[in-house]
Amino acid sequence: MSDEFFGRENDQKEAADIDSRMKDAISGTPVSENLSGQESIPRDDEHFAGADTENHKSEEANSTQGFTSGSEATANNGDGQNSIYRLSKPSANEENGSSYSFWAEQVSGPRMGQTYEDYNQFKESRGVDTSAASYYQKAEEARLAGKEKKKDGFFKKAGKLVGAAVIFGLVAGLVFTGFNQAYYKINPDAAPVKFSLGDGSYKLLSSTAVTDGNITQKTDLTDVIDKTMPSIVQITTTYNQTYNDWFGQEYNQQSEGGGSGIIVGKNDKELLIATNNHVVEGADPIKVKFIDGTEAEAIIKGTDSVADLAVVSIDITKIKADTLNKISIAKLGDSNSVKVGEMAVAIGNALGYGQSTTVGYISAKDREVKVDDKTMVLLQTDAAINPGNSGGALLNLKGEVIGINTVKYASDEVEGMGFAIPISRATPIIDELMSREVLTEKEKGYLGVYPEDVTEDIATMYNWPVGVFVKQVITGGSADKAGIVAGDIITKINDTEITASTQLREKVNSYRAGTKITVTVKRNENGKFTEKTFNVTLTANPESNTNSNTTPGTNK
Repeated sequence: MSDEFFGRENDQKEAADIDSRMKDAISGTPVSENLSGQESIPRDDEHFAGADTENHKSEEANSTQGFTSGSEATANNGDGQNSIYRLSKPSANEENGSSYSFWAEQVSGPRMGQTYEDYNQFKESRGVDTSAASYYQKAEEARLAGKEKKKDGFFKKAGKLVGAAVIFGLVAGLVFTGFNQAYYKINPDAAPVKFSLGDGSYKLLSSTAVTDGNITQKTDLTDVIDKTMPSIVQITTTYNQTYNDWFGQEYNQQSEGGGSGIIVGKNDKELLIATNNHVVEGADPIKVKFIDGTEAEAIIKGTDSVADLAVVSIDITKIKADTLNKISIAKLGDSNSVKVGEMAVAIGNALGYGQSTTVGYISAKDREVKVDDKTMVLLQTDAAINPGNSGGALLNLKGEVIGINTVKYASDEVEGMGFAIPISRATPIIDELMSREVLTEKEKGYLGVYPEDVTEDIATMYNWPVGVFVKQVITGGSADKAGIVAGDIITKINDTEITASTQLREKVNSYRAGTKITVTVKRNENGKFTEKTFNVTLTANPESNTNSNTTPGTNK
């Protein structure tokens, strides 16, 4: 065959180009194996064009023939189209007449993806070499192996990233922990608070604090404690509660509580102790323990639930003479003159363990604190005020009472926020409570209304005054006779402002039946509230014999 016929030079370049593309197609696997020694494909003149007759006849004498590099062959694909197949490079044994196989790239013809056999019309077995297919399979295996390596590489990279992240996290955690420790050493107040249950014991400070070399403040508090401790008492309360079970059967259960108190007065008949209303409200009996450990039973003389103040009294004849000699009356100071930053001492019956002392500073004055739908104006201190301290004394360094401990801000996120009722605000109320007469249920005054609280929230919502709304007036009662009607809002009893129904009941009950009082109300007239004052003569509660005093509205 002539070189001109086969176009050897051009075909060799084209074959090299195809060879290069096939290498790319099989992921870089070089097609350089020697395929010699494999059974060659027999040649059939009817299906290959481009060979002369003489060469064909001479070649037919051999059972197998090899094809020169770059040659093309055309085969009928069975659907009227011819497909051209380009032969591979010859093996090194071509000169010796050895046969070699080839791989084929489809240049034109049927759809890609079909096998060589699909394009071969020789359906009978004529020794067709399928080594090309096995070679392609090897190439595919090599390509897939490359992917597996890539997958392995991906997971290795991912593992390295995870490992690096873990190491970074550990290092960052150690650095952050070290930073926190250093920061908390500089700023100890910023450190998280850990709560623990103490044993009730305490140690007194005994040192001298020097501020700037000019002001020296003594912080040995033993003299202050020794001076004021005899005026502080422990209060133990018992509550009788009634429950109904699933079957409607009623039964009683007792529970105990506790708090503290301050001895504020003494006369020939009674010893008077100030405390919080929430300490003694609803309690019966109330027991008081003095500094020497002796106890006596007390009764409620007067309460003010809005101010959270109460005064209990003890029959002086029930107290031993030795105890009377050991106790003392507290000295009340002036909370208005207290300055923020002054040292403060809290004394009380913390957790019922007995009298103990905590020390802190006045953190703020005139703090408005909302407690149970009412707003109280209080002193703020960081001296620890724990359950049982309620009703106890907050003292200055002179040993004077500047506040009555009442509230602690309860939260896991907050520490050092205790509150006390300023003594300057409490004193007028305490004086009034001390002067009250202890009355039986039959002796207590009765107003005759069914009340409802007008809280600050309700007042803001409806643009009403804060006070006690009269839902209903009892016909023939004291209020009805005086001219008070349903819809009125009671704001004062005499000179005492009224902001809650419990306070209204306490105030009215403090007067003996037959007492004349002044009741101030706000009445809505044509959309505007006008103030009106009524003189009311209190009557006895007609239902007092049925012990209905606990029913809202029946003893107002």
